[in-house]
Amino acid sequence: MTPGDEAQAHPDKPAVTMAEGGQVVTFAELEARSNQLAHLLRSRGLGPGSHLAVLLPNHHRYHEVCWAGQRSGLYFTPINWHLGPAEAGYIISDCGAQALVTSSALSDLVGQLDEYLTAVTTRLVVDGALPGFEDYEQALSGQPTVPIADESEGSYMFYSSGTTGRPKGIKPPLTGAPYGTGTTLDPLLSGVYGFSSDTRYLCPAPLYHAAPLGWSLGTQRLGGRVVVMERFDALEALRLIEAHRITHVQFVPTHFIRMLKLTDEERQRYDLSSLQTVVHAAAPCPVEVKRQMLEWWGPIIYEYYAGSEGNGFCAIGPEEWLAHPGSVGRNLRGTVHILGEDGDELGRGEIGQIWFEGPTRFEYHNDPVKTASAWNDRGWSTLGDVGYLAEDDYLFLTDRVSHMIISGGVNIYPQEVEDVLVLHPAVTDVAVIGVPDPEMGEAVKAVVQLAHPDDASDALAAELIAFCRDRLAHFKCPRTVDFVDELPRLPTGKLLKRVLRDRYEQTGHA
Repeated sequence: MTPGDEAQAHPDKPAVTMAEGGQVVTFAELEARSNQLAHLLRSRGLGPGSHLAVLLPNHHRYHEVCWAGQRSGLYFTPINWHLGPAEAGYIISDCGAQALVTSSALSDLVGQLDEYLTAVTTRLVVDGALPGFEDYEQALSGQPTVPIADESEGSYMFYSSGTTGRPKGIKPPLTGAPYGTGTTLDPLLSGVYGFSSDTRYLCPAPLYHAAPLGWSLGTQRLGGRVVVMERFDALEALRLIEAHRITHVQFVPTHFIRMLKLTDEERQRYDLSSLQTVVHAAAPCPVEVKRQMLEWWGPIIYEYYAGSEGNGFCAIGPEEWLAHPGSVGRNLRGTVHILGEDGDELGRGEIGQIWFEGPTRFEYHNDPVKTASAWNDRGWSTLGDVGYLAEDDYLFLTDRVSHMIISGGVNIYPQEVEDVLVLHPAVTDVAVIGVPDPEMGEAVKAVVQLAHPDDASDALAAELIAFCRDRLAHFKCPRTVDFVDELPRLPTGKLLKRVLRDRYEQTGHA
């Protein structure tokens, strides 16, 4: 299937609605404009396997740009517009982009990218004007609205979020399959989560992230409509569910936490009865947070664990989760293995690194060393996460290898501590890291964002430590607590622990 099928059947049906701006793109417009851009890119020398970069905020032109790449057999890379010039420029240069589509709203960033654009021969701005960029509308005008002659399925090539180092492009092999063949995500959306042409999908997160873009494109491929939030606000998300009769939505745990911290009156203000399926992913969800959401919304909340690498997809439904609280489910794409540091397979309940056995291949673009480290000699691949398998192959995550704290020779997984502290009513967000300690090697520190920053005090820090000690073994709990105005978290919900650790290493403060 393609959005073109829905364009023929229901040309005036909205494919995209912008929540704040109100712009609507119909399926007929999505089909015609993505065809026009595909023709333009072909005329500029971008053939199958060439690269298109997309540097846009959540914008009503975002999907048509990506569909042009998808139907042209291109790689297309969405770029986080919150990055600095060197970071964004690195991605544009590293991916080998020959075309770049951006917005005048990002003029401050784009104006500092010249040194990274030497290979970018086609530069388009979707609104307004930018020096050295063509007007998108003018460039498309006169281009045919029918498909190019050599359509084939392309692929997004996302870059890792850089939580543990410099971002790396996750490059899947192109299949060369005819456009319309679809992707591996499509049967999951329809078969597991009930997506169809009747779906109304709310996208509350940035489209430069893998799940928001992949799932919204998948919705459109199946003929469903997408409502895109320009930015997340907990109360506004509830209003949009009622206003657009949303059936499907995907959140991250941070969204859940912010919605749960709304007042009872705010939480009950809107009619959420249209919701059929709520999905969450991207980061581990504290068990108590998930329980509270299920109590509020009922047994419609599903969870999955996967990466942009596509090497595994673990999924769990609401009833399953209640029977296996804290699990991210069972793998739908092969076998999960838990390996120790020596590479040997561990038994049930034993914590080790998670490896996936399956047919999917990927590489990290321009980084053979990182690619090699993601694969072992048995052909299994890893995302670098740590966890264990329980009975019946239910997977539980504990943390990432790079986040583990070793204090006095004991392994401590920060996620477990964070899941406790975030439940304290004074806490809005928390990160637990290891900081240098002359006696223990590393000491556990909690870095806390408060709901009311003026409440920060030594007494509250001691209260948080005691709150943790009442619920966890003392050796796991923070010895110190720092308060910050805001944690370095991406809009996708990913926490940049590398930034925090670097901050403490540079200051020398523990």
